[in-house]
Amino acid sequence: MRKTRDKATANKLKLPKKHPLSTENALGKYRSGLLDWYGRNRRKLPWRKSPTLYKTVVSEFMLQQTRVATALPYFERWLNEFPDFDSLAQASEERVLKAWEGLGYYSRARNLRKLAQSIVTLKEVPQDPKSWQSFPGVGPYVAAAVTSISYGAKVAVVDGNVVRVLTRLFAIDDEFRDGATAQRKLRPLAQKLLDSSRPGDYNQAVMELGATVCHRKSPLCPTCPVLKHCKAGQRDETEKFPRISGKKIQKITIERLWVRKKDSILLREIPIDSKRLAGLLELPRPEDFPTAIKTTKKKLVLTRQRSIGNQSIKECIRMAELQKNTKFPQDCGLRYVKIEKLNEATLSAPHRKWLKELLEQER
Repeated sequence: MRKTRDKATANKLKLPKKHPLSTENALGKYRSGLLDWYGRNRRKLPWRKSPTLYKTVVSEFMLQQTRVATALPYFERWLNEFPDFDSLAQASEERVLKAWEGLGYYSRARNLRKLAQSIVTLKEVPQDPKSWQSFPGVGPYVAAAVTSISYGAKVAVVDGNVVRVLTRLFAIDDEFRDGATAQRKLRPLAQKLLDSSRPGDYNQAVMELGATVCHRKSPLCPTCPVLKHCKAGQRDETEKFPRISGKKIQKITIERLWVRKKDSILLREIPIDSKRLAGLLELPRPEDFPTAIKTTKKKLVLTRQRSIGNQSIKECIRMAELQKNTKFPQDCGLRYVKIEKLNEATLSAPHRKWLKELLEQER
């Protein structure tokens, strides 16, 4: 059923006859204008300096759901600790997660390590996007980005930036259910526009355009190298596109406990089979304690709000005490961690920040 819908979408998104890009001559001018602009204006990013397959792979994994400015210091530190596929493949998962700490969406780090372990066993690394999609954590976007940039594969990338550029170029009125749906449906159109003589540069150019000029709000249309080809830009209607249905926000309240024991803090290790943050340490929730262990809740010491995906989460941290000589079952995941060892522990960025704030409150 999906293939039928995608085929209909591909037909629907053929270049309109009256559009500025409807002829091969116009397409050629669009591509050359975009590539010339990219050559003059591209950002100096570390993965673009002396590029390698490994640098490209690491950067693409990091940049999924993470801004470039946030990823930059992590990328530098990562390359220092894991300079190639071999060193990453041999590293322990704990060490890899610690290096990733703060970037969030930790499944990316696990999949990156698994990918490295797969790569080092191969006599020859595949160069086509279909084969790359068989690696852990690699979907259509990463496969297209890696193979086009590293091997010149003639396949277009489509991420959020590209969705924004394409829907504005063609003033596409379709309302997409979500970003992933928009990317999937716009892939045929992106492929139509691809410069097959320089696919890697073209893909980076269109993403760069979306990131630095074709902003979601207040795009810099007067400086856009393809403005004359842009239907929405010519109408001064860029901010109407793309049309993506708003997320339904789910409001959640989570209670957590702040338990001190001399120079240690009680933390919980998230089970390894959890969908999110598996193996990381966090402040425990009341439901994390075995029923035989009694906790005495006291005053509320910290309240914080955060968002994950379509969830708006209110975190309420209460001071609590346990009965003297409380012992935890080995399989419950609860354990005391010395304050002086917290820097060595692997926590998510919010939990590390909350721990710091709570310790400062006690001074």
